[in-house]
Amino acid sequence: MYFEESGKTHTEETLKRAFERAVALGLNEVVVASTTGDTALKAAEIFEKFTITAVSYHCGFRKPFESVMDPGVRNDLLAKGIHVISATHALSGVERAVAKKHGGVYPALLIADTLRLFGQGTKVAVEVAIMAADSGALTGKDIVSIGGSGRGSDTALILKPANQSEMFELRIREVVCKPRNF
Repeated sequence: MYFEESGKTHTEETLKRAFERAVALGLNEVVVASTTGDTALKAAEIFEKFTITAVSYHCGFRKPFESVMDPGVRNDLLAKGIHVISATHALSGVERAVAKKHGGVYPALLIADTLRLFGQGTKVAVEVAIMAADSGALTGKDIVSIGGSGRGSDTALILKPANQSEMFELRIREVVCKPRNF
């Protein structure tokens, strides 16, 4: 399915379509990008009996030594059995800091920009799957991975996850939905 535009208005539809496809494929793991926890809470309502992993920005992303996700929301997610991961972006990390200070082009940033050719949500869905794999939250079986363009979700992929050190083993099996114009 293609949404005409990107944005958080597609969050519920993205989650529902991703759930339907995951059930049809017999999957039981979902990874969702969720900065504030709102998308993860919505996913918990839809993805019953799934292992849910919510991936948020690393501590210090916006302000040094501060988490972007409210600790109370994080505790609510954990109480619902959702794995909550705050990690450095798999496709930028320290390379972004080096590029900002010294300029130049770096492999992870090139990979991120290449994935953005399919939309920001595609890049995010791949990235959070890698971050979840690196945290030990995944089994290595195919998953549904959900990302977005800013707040909320507008992209869902079925993919075979991989750790960062084996990133080129990751396989995007299907595009469930994404924005057409981004």
